[in-house]
Amino acid sequence: MRYKTMTTRSIATTITLLLAFFFLTAAAYPSESPVTWLVPTEHDFGDIPQDVDVVYEFKFRNDTDRPLVIDNVRMGCGCTSGDWAETPVEPDSTGTLTITYDARNDGYFRKYVKVYFSGERRAQKLWLEGFVEG
Repeated sequence: MRYKTMTTRSIATTITLLLAFFFLTAAAYPSESPVTWLVPTEHDFGDIPQDVDVVYEFKFRNDTDRPLVIDNVRMGCGCTSGDWAETPVEPDSTGTLTITYDARNDGYFRKYVKVYFSGERRAQKLWLEGFVEG
C-alpha cells in the first residue's frame, strides 16, 4: 500500500512541475499583439451579387514604441487580394489594410488573411465571410 501512495505523490508532483513550467514559459513569452485593430478582425459582407468585387478596410493602431511596417500579407486563397502602404506606421498612429474579395464563385465563403508586421514572428489573422448570390 505504501508503494501506491508514493506513486500517486510522484505523479502529482510531476503534474505540478509541468503546470508550473507551462505557466512560467507562457509568462516569459507574451502573446500580445503589436497592434490594436480599430475594426473587428472578422467582417461579414452578407449577401453580395456574383461577379462584383467587394472591398473592406481593416484599420489598426501601432501599439509599439517603434515604427511598424506590414512586411507581408498572405491570403487564404486566390480570390482575395490586399493593398497596404509600405511606409512605416509610427507609434500611436493608424494604418489601413484594404482587402478585395473576387465574388466570382457563388455560395458561402469564409476566407482568412494573415498579416505579418515587422519584428513579429506571429501573424495576425483576419477573416472575411459572406454569401455570393448566383
